[in-house]
Amino acid sequence: MSVKIRLQRHGKKQKPFYWVVAADARSKRDGKYLEKIGTYNPNTNPATIELNLDSAVKWLHNGAQPTDTAKAILSYKGALLKHHLDGGIRKGALTQEQADAKLATWLEAKAGKVDAKKEGLTKAQAADKAKAFKAEQDVNAKRLAAAAQAEADAIAAATPAVEEVAEVEAEEAPAAEENNETTEA
Repeated sequence: MSVKIRLQRHGKKQKPFYWVVAADARSKRDGKYLEKIGTYNPNTNPATIELNLDSAVKWLHNGAQPTDTAKAILSYKGALLKHHLDGGIRKGALTQEQADAKLATWLEAKAGKVDAKKEGLTKAQAADKAKAFKAEQDVNAKRLAAAAQAEADAIAAATPAVEEVAEVEAEEAPAAEENNETTEA
């Protein structure tokens, strides 16, 4: 029986979530598996990967072949490096302490890179949010200025009409007085 380390899809439409499993190569994609090794969530940025390193290395030692994506995940989490270092220990090229030290330094460097990426994404997101807020403030200021200008124009347009009405009334008042005088005489 040939064993593959591969992804088993879960989740819902447009929101995939994967289990990393060791399964018989002949079984269905989402079918029977031998052991669940970890999870992979590509919906987050950066992708969230949880992996049982010892189980993954155990299956690699037993001859399981990872698929391309599973191989990338195992490499990202250091399972392939640990498998490689264990081979060096078996051959006598390294001691267990040396291999553990190399793996620990690599894992620390990898964690530093991931944290730096998360910080960069957080800063970029904050900068985008501040930029959008500034743009929204500018639009609101322009809208308020345009409303104030329109109100001032409306008042200016209404004021001459009031003056004209007063002038017309002033002209009609003496004419009405003259009519009253002529009718009385």
